[in-house]
Amino acid sequence: MKIDIKRLLAAGLIAPLLALAACGKSDGTADKHGDDGHTESASAHEQEAKTKTSQLTLSPAEAEVAGLKVAELAERQVQDSVVVTATIEANQDRLAHVAPRVASRIVKVSANLGDAVKQGQTLALLDSIELGEAHSAYLKTRTEAQLAQRNLQRIEGLYKEQIVPQKEYLKVRAEAEIADAGVRAAADRLRLLGVNPETVKGNVAISVFPLISPFSGTITEKHAILGELAQPDKSLFTVADLSTLWIEANVFEADLSKVRVGAKAGVTVTAYTGETFPGRVAYISSALDKETRTVRTRIEVANRDGRLKPEMFATATIETTGSRAVLTVPDEAVVLLQGQPTVFLRKGDAYEPRPVQTGDKLRGETVVKSGLKPGEQAVVSGAYALKAKLLKSQIGDSH
Repeated sequence: MKIDIKRLLAAGLIAPLLALAACGKSDGTADKHGDDGHTESASAHEQEAKTKTSQLTLSPAEAEVAGLKVAELAERQVQDSVVVTATIEANQDRLAHVAPRVASRIVKVSANLGDAVKQGQTLALLDSIELGEAHSAYLKTRTEAQLAQRNLQRIEGLYKEQIVPQKEYLKVRAEAEIADAGVRAAADRLRLLGVNPETVKGNVAISVFPLISPFSGTITEKHAILGELAQPDKSLFTVADLSTLWIEANVFEADLSKVRVGAKAGVTVTAYTGETFPGRVAYISSALDKETRTVRTRIEVANRDGRLKPEMFATATIETTGSRAVLTVPDEAVVLLQGQPTVFLRKGDAYEPRPVQTGDKLRGETVVKSGLKPGEQAVVSGAYALKAKLLKSQIGDSH
């Protein structure tokens, strides 16, 4: 069926239809452009607001007061390393469990737990019946030997003057030799009990003897109680020389080929954040733990100031033979913003926080895996002051 436009015009019906269509088109177009314009405007506004609130603008004077220092980032070559968890232990080559050689009773305790002692220092005094008997036997044989020597000297003179026969002289000489042998045997028994016969003075048997420290160190264990019995198989004191410690680590099988005896290592503990204690690998076990698939490795670390303690947990970084280029910043340049490691970059007079992914710590430097590029200007000192100013400005903007 054909539509007669002239009749529609005459009836006045086409004009409202055209107006309605034009209106619908106009509204749709307006809505569309209106929505897009609003979205683009809101997005730009949010981005502008975010940039504004995350940047700080400081004058040179303000930067100087805040203690800001800026440095250009650059990569540097660092030694490849293997990082393992470890436990600090006393040097087993410089550790002694001190116990008496003979059953005795403790009559005096001279050292306490934690005391620093010198080599040869008396830790306790003990009283032993067995030692008293040995001492008495030594004094007796020594006296007998002295009498036998004087008798021999007398007989020798008479023999030279042919007053006594040779048979008598040989008999007295044999008795003197037997007496000397008895002294030596008694002296050896004293030595076995821990007493030097040369220090024995007088003619009174002594049963009290000192328990001494075998070397200089620290008392790490004490079991000596006044009046109690002490036995040779029970340690009364443990003396440890803590000037050198062992760092016991377990290296995974996959990293074993990278580690060698003599390699440099750095040890860190939570007690001294940011500080690394240097050491060297002293021992690598020849056996693999079949359950953990690790190899026991020992690192020796000097501990002259005594800050490291046995049984501390530690992290050991062992240097390997290779090297790699990394981007690093000082440890103090990295701050936490909303739980994210962040470094401040200088952009003209403005300072902008940049989230980063951090890696290993290398003696005061932190490796940055991502987030920064060489050539950028990073705040290496005063980052905490910038963080405080940024948080303060954000709190002010929120109100």
